Amino acid sequence: MPDEQHRAPTPYPGSGLDAAVVPTFTAEPGVMPSNRLPEHELAPELAHQLIHDELMLDGNARLNLATFVTTWMEPHAAALMAACADKNMIDRDEYPRTAELERRCSRMLADLWHASDPLTAPGCSTAGSSEACMLAGLALKRRWAARLGGAASGRRPNVVMGADVQVCWDKFANYFEVEPRIVPMRGERHNLDAEQAAAHVDEDTLGVVAVLGSTFDGSYEPVADICAALDDVAARGGPDVPVHVDGASGAMIAPFLDLDLVWDFRLPRVASINTSGHKYGLVYPGLGWVAWRDTAALPEELVYRVNYLGDEVATFTLNFSRPGAPVAAQYYQFLRLGRDGYTRVQQHCRDVATRLADEVAALGPFRLLTRGDELPVFAATLDPQVTHFSVFDVSAGLREHGWQVPAYTFPPECDDLAVLRFVVRNGLTHSLADQLLADLRRVLTRLDRQQHPMRDPRTDSAFSHTGAPSPG
Repeated sequence: MPDEQHRAPTPYPGSGLDAAVVPTFTAEPGVMPSNRLPEHELAPELAHQLIHDELMLDGNARLNLATFVTTWMEPHAAALMAACADKNMIDRDEYPRTAELERRCSRMLADLWHASDPLTAPGCSTAGSSEACMLAGLALKRRWAARLGGAASGRRPNVVMGADVQVCWDKFANYFEVEPRIVPMRGERHNLDAEQAAAHVDEDTLGVVAVLGSTFDGSYEPVADICAALDDVAARGGPDVPVHVDGASGAMIAPFLDLDLVWDFRLPRVASINTSGHKYGLVYPGLGWVAWRDTAALPEELVYRVNYLGDEVATFTLNFSRPGAPVAAQYYQFLRLGRDGYTRVQQHCRDVATRLADEVAALGPFRLLTRGDELPVFAATLDPQVTHFSVFDVSAGLREHGWQVPAYTFPPECDDLAVLRFVVRNGLTHSLADQLLADLRRVLTRLDRQQHPMRDPRTDSAFSHTGAPSPG
């Protein structure tokens, strides 16, 4: 009898194959199930091998410069996530220590963002920044309704935001019946500025969303200037409008690298802030965080209270069951790195981004929109004199070398602008950046021999593209 540990997987019933001698791949089912549950079971080794092999066709996550989401963590953090994969975050009675780690992380973020009292500032983890934004928006809507009282009946609130906001804000407006008052891009202005924010608010504005790190080009919106403009509106007898800072990426960059930038709870008008733990929080997906400046910013009727071990814990989420693993990993990163460690990691990302941006600009065909000195992200378009290839050709050429660098057009009013976006995350080293540049030079050498663009959604109806960057 062969050793059980080395025995080949059992073939599916009725195959007539001898499980002791058949090689793994000859025991696979004739057709991989795709539409209905298969009739028979497979040995775990075979099921694992078949799925593993299919996933080999995915792109290499480390070479994905499209996503903002963390693609590398230390093995110790990954091991903690595996150990907590079976813990349901909502079961606070059963998993009190996981709940405690969430509270610690929430307080640390409130402190990082200069809440006046981090111990009492409300906050929670979420499934990602999308849920965090929904919660913040919902709190703003309830505050607007409370402010108007009975006068709110029959009126539709609005939320003011730039065209560079993440799609979750469009979803929020749709799901919660709010008018999305989107300020379009104009010329070289690609995000919301103070003048436009002030011009678009009225008595039905529940809040203004300021983005600390646009997914389109990596730039910060001027949060302090926006707040100052809204202060002036209120001082002149206009509406007193709060601000939410969507810091999905920037709220984990600015506190470490931009110490003189005032954007957070130091500004009295900032009511809430969100970030993605699974982006520059350095945790695998999916994890988001949201914090409010104080208890007055989060209406009490939205808060549910759970008692565990004799202590009452407030909870406010849209999702119910979700794994506690990302929260454990976030606390690991906070404990492991501290402020010094996060500063070194984020500075390295910015150093790689700014150097890579300079090198891309030096190649000749490109014009930089940003250079990676805010988020470690930059966008580049082609010089107008380059007419024989498009940024979509460049993106496709890099994909042939394994790199995923998205090409897309900007929103309406600026949709004649097509760019490449490079996202630098922890794990993209200077040496990998050198390899990217070498491959980019090879692609450009080949594209220079073209007579006209092969891919461009603005002129080629056969080419399909979403027209916007990945939400990350």
